[in-house]
Amino acid sequence: MSHALNAGPSHLPVARRLDMAGTGDALHAEWTKLRTVAGPAWLLAATVVLTVAVSAAATAAVRCPSGIACPVDTTKLSLSGIQLGQAVVAILAVLAISGEYSTGMIRSSLTAVPRRLPVLWAKLGVFAAVAFAVMLVTSFVSFFLGQALLSSHHLGVSISSPNALRDVIGAALYVTVAGIIGMTLGALMRNTAAGISTMVAVFFVLPPVAGLLPKSWSSHFVQYLPSNAGGVLFGGGNNLAHPLAPWTGFGLLCAYAVVLIGFAAWRLRRVDA
Repeated sequence: MSHALNAGPSHLPVARRLDMAGTGDALHAEWTKLRTVAGPAWLLAATVVLTVAVSAAATAAVRCPSGIACPVDTTKLSLSGIQLGQAVVAILAVLAISGEYSTGMIRSSLTAVPRRLPVLWAKLGVFAAVAFAVMLVTSFVSFFLGQALLSSHHLGVSISSPNALRDVIGAALYVTVAGIIGMTLGALMRNTAAGISTMVAVFFVLPPVAGLLPKSWSSHFVQYLPSNAGGVLFGGGNNLAHPLAPWTGFGLLCAYAVVLIGFAAWRLRRVDA
């Protein structure tokens, strides 16, 4: 028994050791690619600038009559740029994997790692960590800048206000999971144009189109669309007849991502690059 308890890495099955080594190597390779290639860095910088700029413009434009309570969710208003930032992150997510298929680089990535799935896990893990870190900083900057602009009209709120912290962190979580969905679409379709088009259709076209349908129809399904389900975590969904609870909606968005990750893993293992 003591021998079993003291067993080290050398006692692990060979396949498991290869998996562990492959995942570590793949993580290092994906992190190196992300920080040394100019394209992703510029897209992330554009995400920060666009998100903060749009949020600041939206808050600076607010005017409410004096003496009347302003019917504006100031926290949500200061995060107005999140949707635009999400679009840029989605493009980066699709490009991160579909671009390798279009150039043939994916064959080198798969050759360097003994097993295929660690490559997918590494791409998803590195992207999720970087996207969340960037969007978390962006969300906080957008919030504090927006509230500073609103304070001149006595409309600003603090981060300790009800739901404010949840909305700020929730915006970063939403964009990260939406980006993961974009990456899985790129892995499934292996084509940049198809992946981006599908992402735009699902997150940016389908919700407003569904909103044009009669309420008696749309009220039964529109709250379950990915963008509407996840958006409630940072103050979205106010225009829905029956929005989901914030964490329930985010859980549904995560479920969509998990299902697509499963399909992407299956396709990677079954279909040649």
